[in-house]
Amino acid sequence: MKTGVCMFATDYAIRIDELARATEERGFESLWVPEHTHIPVSRRTPFPGGGQLPKDYSHTFDPFVSLMLAAAVTKKLIVGTGICLVIERDTITMAKEVASLDLLSGGRFEFGIGGGWNVEEMENHGTAHKSRFAKLREQVLAMKEIWTKDEAAFHGQFVNFDPIWAWPKPAQKPHPPVLLGGESGYTLQRVVDFCEGWFPRARKPEVIATGLADLRERAAKKGRDMKTISVSVFGAPPDEAMLEGFAKQGVTRSILRLPSDSREVVLPLLDQYAKLIR
Repeated sequence: MKTGVCMFATDYAIRIDELARATEERGFESLWVPEHTHIPVSRRTPFPGGGQLPKDYSHTFDPFVSLMLAAAVTKKLIVGTGICLVIERDTITMAKEVASLDLLSGGRFEFGIGGGWNVEEMENHGTAHKSRFAKLREQVLAMKEIWTKDEAAFHGQFVNFDPIWAWPKPAQKPHPPVLLGGESGYTLQRVVDFCEGWFPRARKPEVIATGLADLRERAAKKGRDMKTISVSVFGAPPDEAMLEGFAKQGVTRSILRLPSDSREVVLPLLDQYAKLIR
């Protein structure tokens, strides 16, 4: 099992380039950042984690800018969005951002995506909460057309364009893997239908095992080889027993959470986490 780390890259935390170097130097496989374009002041949508919304949610850098800097100062480190709120982005522009980052990084990008939870945030971008996953599906399928076709076209309810020319194409062929976040049966079916990976939040090994069993069953019904579907457990705690449990269940990678804090706080934690992978 591979091991990565994730952190909200913010304007007050350790710089992403320093974090990327330190992550690679300590032997981690990957570095992941989430995103929120903004947080509406109304706070009508409650925080799923309960309590007050953490400060880092409203201070994040753009993930593609952050990850390009991280890729520029490293050689082998995989960089990924964990997750990108695709429903809040223009599809054609996003396809170019992904392709550009993947090509310039030498094929080191993985595209973690999700439908989001903050209703008023997505409404500010013109996305309706109820139809967000129907839009997400079309966006992913349309981007795959752009990444793989010299003349790409797509005609759907939410994404619609006649043939276009759009380069560069990604370094990875046919395209960077798309990993979908979530834990529901609906999520697992979407993974099987149009994604290359499952990106669940960290749970006890037995809970992940239940999801994996369901995913394998759905993949078999769809005719998908599980070798074509990765499983990246996001926000895993630095617990050796739990990580061993994930590995035994067949998890592809565990991603350990770092706080959005200063280098004086983050680097010692990274040293502690590194002991788990040695």
